[in-house]
Amino acid sequence: MKIDSYQFGRITIDGHPYANDIIIFPDNRVQDGWWRRHGHHLRVEDIENLVEEAPQIIIAGTGAYGRMTIDAAVERLLRSKKIELVAEPTPKAVDVFNQLVGQRRIGAGFHLTC
Repeated sequence: MKIDSYQFGRITIDGHPYANDIIIFPDNRVQDGWWRRHGHHLRVEDIENLVEEAPQIIIAGTGAYGRMTIDAAVERLLRSKKIELVAEPTPKAVDVFNQLVGQRRIGAGFHLTC
């Protein structure tokens, strides 16, 4: 799996374009239309199904301008499960994902706008 491109509001993965926020599971499934209860704030309930898949690392694309914040409870949960968290603005998060894919068991959530 490879992220081909990202631009504000759009991400293309293996030739398939998405125009909504997405989650990528370690088995390469893509959940389109990822919606967080509190919009620009990532909480535990927003990624519980991803955490259940036991990735080694979760990459959080926090938006084009990095406006999505990560709740401290998310960080505590991931630490307790020994899951590394990389939270970066989405353009950088895409680069990190593409660098690590195939090397580690990756889960990711990408906020595509702001």
